[in-house]
Amino acid sequence: MVQFLDTSDPDFEARFTTLLGAKREDSPDVDAVVADIICDVRARGDAAVIALTEKFDRLTLTPQTLAFSAEEIAAHCAMVTPEDRAALELAAARIRAYHLRQMPADQSWTDETGAELGWRWSPVSAAGLYVPGGLASYPSSVLMNAVPAKVAGVERLAIVVPTPDGVVNPLVLLAAQIAGVDEIYRIGGAQAVAALAYGTETIAPVDKITGPGNAFVAAAKRRVFGKVGIDMIAGPSEILVIADRDNDPDWIALDLLSQAEHDESAQSLLITDDADFGKAVARAVEANLEWLERRGIAGASWRDFGAVITVRDLDEAARLSNRIAPEHLELCVADPDALSARCIHAGAIFLGQWTPEAIGDYVGGPNHVLPTARSARFSSGLSVMDFLKRTTLARMTPDSLRAIGPAAERLAQSESLQAHGLSVRARLDKLNR
Repeated sequence: MVQFLDTSDPDFEARFTTLLGAKREDSPDVDAVVADIICDVRARGDAAVIALTEKFDRLTLTPQTLAFSAEEIAAHCAMVTPEDRAALELAAARIRAYHLRQMPADQSWTDETGAELGWRWSPVSAAGLYVPGGLASYPSSVLMNAVPAKVAGVERLAIVVPTPDGVVNPLVLLAAQIAGVDEIYRIGGAQAVAALAYGTETIAPVDKITGPGNAFVAAAKRRVFGKVGIDMIAGPSEILVIADRDNDPDWIALDLLSQAEHDESAQSLLITDDADFGKAVARAVEANLEWLERRGIAGASWRDFGAVITVRDLDEAARLSNRIAPEHLELCVADPDALSARCIHAGAIFLGQWTPEAIGDYVGGPNHVLPTARSARFSSGLSVMDFLKRTTLARMTPDSLRAIGPAAERLAQSESLQAHGLSVRARLDKLNR
């Protein structure tokens, strides 16, 4: 049964701390296995990837069939219904429009000494996107990763998507086509991450890897970080809904279940200032679980990690929300803007009862790749910035070097870096002749 907490209870702080500390991440001891896989791919390239794909995905490949051919992509895309294609195209257009506004501007100026300073932004040359296969094969995830990369100007975008037993999701391939993906490989797991990071005879290495995956994929991303950039280590999905009594309990219940159905380790939390409303939502969750297709997954998530928390007022709700730092935060209250201003730690905020989190998963526009496991305290969701790098620019003039060079020389001497100081002094001496 779901937990009920009340901030007025004497044991609330202890129970809330336990709730925050619940270990939800799938954390089997996989690191040693992943290390061996990465070493194998680095040593044997295509041969290792092919052997591991046959072992884990029961799919026999050759170097020539690691990637989907243009003909295969076209054939699978042709299977998609016009209605599904239109939905994907709408989602892609909205995601593209939102992320275009994130593009930063280059800057350049001349300061009071006459020095020219600034920076410029440029995209990574190549990015790799991991797309889970099997039950968690989501075309929306393709769009959320690939569209920002292309908006940022990434020249080459490669996707890896496992196809266990050869089963292909046509919507994933169509989403990749709509987003402008250049290469699609039918491989997954730690071996796919290693192939993207280090390259093989067939797969050229990339500069950055994004996209969610299981514990093996997460461990592989940790291990290759530094060789390539990564977006984040994604954990199980989570949602926090703050709702007052002026809501439909069934709506809130479905919002909670929308994340619970992702994973048995997902977490769905409700904070309300009305205990009776909280109980009504809990009853609505149980009622909806009776018919939900993924009721086994959603039921386990709700039972093991869900909670209904009653607070004295919305100020207290905001304080608890900031401690939770949720991936998704719904504010179903009379004045969501005012409450939002107080909720400073959240991956994404959905304002008002007409904005279900599910809109954000598909067609809202903002990215649905978001920080989990309380990491919204210090990190942000995926954006064009993940595919850009900033290069600083500086140009000294004789006058500006004369003005600030002596300070640089002095600091170099204080750090006992003689050549640093002399490189400045040589130019100053030239100016003083």
